[in-house]
Amino acid sequence: MGFGARLMAAAEATDRVLAAALDPATRVPARLAEATRYAVLGGGKRFRPLLVIEAAALFDAPADAATTVGAAFECLHAYSLVHDDLPAMDDDDLRRGRPTVHKAFDEATAILVGDGLQALAFELITSPAVPAARAGALANVLALAAGNAGMVGGQYCDLNAFDLDEEGVGRMQAMKTGALIAAACEAGAVLAGAEDEHRVRLRSFGEHLGAAFQLADDLLDVEGTTAETGKRVGKDAAGRKATIPARFGAEEAHRRLEARVAAARACLEPYGERAAVLVEACRFVAERRS
Repeated sequence: MGFGARLMAAAEATDRVLAAALDPATRVPARLAEATRYAVLGGGKRFRPLLVIEAAALFDAPADAATTVGAAFECLHAYSLVHDDLPAMDDDDLRRGRPTVHKAFDEATAILVGDGLQALAFELITSPAVPAARAGALANVLALAAGNAGMVGGQYCDLNAFDLDEEGVGRMQAMKTGALIAAACEAGAVLAGAEDEHRVRLRSFGEHLGAAFQLADDLLDVEGTTAETGKRVGKDAAGRKATIPARFGAEEAHRRLEARVAAARACLEPYGERAAVLVEACRFVAERRS
């Protein structure tokens, strides 16, 4: 099965877990349930769940458990997008070609959707579908990636990034984007109970991949179109955001992107053909147009 088919299979499996977790027949208020489903089930590549699933497969971890952990990561990712789009944050009105949650519903509902998705991520990762012996360590990996020293801290830095030097830009992007991607890769090894050397190797892979993902994202904001990306482009320049293309130009950003892809692939060499899908994920990141 090629990369595209594996990504689609991971997305379908993840969406089944998410749809079940967001069953509108529960006691959740109807409009909140509708807005949450809109935020999570309205598209998305499910790239982070794929990373969890494929990293876990390197060590023959249970597929159902890996899918549930991947769904937890997707909840955390979706929450971050809902909150990032808010007027007080990046103030976006378009996401995946549709109105953002606060535009389709209202701002207060969007905030609560994000809050609920963050809680649901930890509900899933500590659910009976995940071996109890691994759940605590997995929850810790996810929490560290999501919190003040990870994604939240990175978003804060991004909102105040006008005067960051090159090192500061890299640190900010590693927190905002890279932390969750690196954690998703590491989570596969944690779920499998793999030795620490594998956790370290897969986390390093994820760190390089996350940096490549952010570089590609920044380049799309410069070179892409709204039709391709499903969101407003040119906003980094308009907001005077500190990015590598803004500081050093698109050509240098492309060079750094290729270097990060090469470094990520090198981390996977000990796994040979078993890591073929993760190797292809590197090229997918570099060439994506959305």
